[in-house]
Amino acid sequence: MTPIHISYRFSLGSGRDEVFDIFLDPDTLEIINQPAEDLPSWTALEFHQCSHCPFTSDTHPHCPLAVTLIQVIGRFNNVVSHNEIELKVSTHERQVFQKTTAQKGISSLVGLLFAASGCPHTAFFKPMARYHLPLASEDETYYRATGMYLLAQYLLHKDGKQADLELVGLKKIYHNLHLLNTMVAERIRSATRSDSSVNAVVLLDMITNLMPFILDEQLDKIRHLFGSYLEEA
Repeated sequence: MTPIHISYRFSLGSGRDEVFDIFLDPDTLEIINQPAEDLPSWTALEFHQCSHCPFTSDTHPHCPLAVTLIQVIGRFNNVVSHNEIELKVSTHERQVFQKTTAQKGISSLVGLLFAASGCPHTAFFKPMARYHLPLASEDETYYRATGMYLLAQYLLHKDGKQADLELVGLKKIYHNLHLLNTMVAERIRSATRSDSSVNAVVLLDMITNLMPFILDEQLDKIRHLFGSYLEEA
């Protein structure tokens, strides 16, 4: 099968463009074009390793998520978070153009890389990576994440397994992701003096950290969208 190709083009001004071509395996939804040699020391598994990481250095000498970030950190080393940029994201289905800040554009790219990195704590977001929505708003993220999780519960139910309709598991996934984001930010601080890559993770974590606490409230806000279903029931 043909790899899934997602391209991010950052136009940073003064004629400088940075292009990231991400290729995902269509079966595993993990990144195919990962760097494999001359990995920097900050990618070592035990360097700011997450407390809930299931890997050991014997089997995984390098953190798979950190490895995905090498190209991002290196190429945005002298880019300031609030610099205005033009972003173009191309997928098989569409192209998205937007004027935004460096940190928001990088945050969108990093979210994709996280999901496809091979980290077991971010693997739950592979369906969202497959149907990637660049620069998603907070409301879109809540909607997409909840819809993804509930579809997974339907599939579990079809397989005769217990389904979680109270979203307990989704809140746990986001709690674990918050712990991961904290340690990834520490890795990045050790790798670069620029604030853009660190703040991109911080931006991602704003939703991640709040999700377990305000998810029910957010879903109540969009309940009216489903009036046709609720009235019929």
